[in-house]
Amino acid sequence: MSARELSCEQVIERLFDYLDRELDHQQAADIERHLHRCRDCFTRAEFEKRLRARVEASGRVKAPPRLHHRIRSLLDQFDGD
Repeated sequence: MSARELSCEQVIERLFDYLDRELDHQQAADIERHLHRCRDCFTRAEFEKRLRARVEASGRVKAPPRLHHRIRSLLDQFDGD
């Protein structure tokens, strides 16, 4: 991907690599240029960013004791089989 116009399909194919910062500078710049001019791809990228942030944040929330007890009960049932 050199400095060229990318299609929406090409951007979506590389979107996760872009969000994970796994692309080189030129590839990331090509995608950013596309995102600045394409509302559909920009919206998709923003959705994925927000979804990732919500999933990451949910991993930090402590589960309630009731859930711990329920999981422990289920595990005990499997240990008894």
